[in-house]
Amino acid sequence: MPTGQIGSILWLVLIIAVFYFLLIRPQQQRAREHRTLMAEIKAGDRVVTIGGIFGTIKAIEDDMVSLEIARDTSITIAKSAIASRQTE
Repeated sequence: MPTGQIGSILWLVLIIAVFYFLLIRPQQQRAREHRTLMAEIKAGDRVVTIGGIFGTIKAIEDDMVSLEIARDTSITIAKSAIASRQTE
């Protein structure tokens, strides 16, 4: 194999490795953390939705969550719309 081809292949491998470690792997880690969060949430947890709504989980039913956002005011959202658990 000529030296020029080896250099081209090495650059291609380097670009693919950088792409993987900067884009693909971090996204996989965020997805894993979100799946863990979805498995751990329970009634009474304070959460933030992807739309920025803060509230307390009142009930969880399959993939839907009843979220109390103010006294006597609840909304039903998709479980996947929960972005994070609010730390106190």
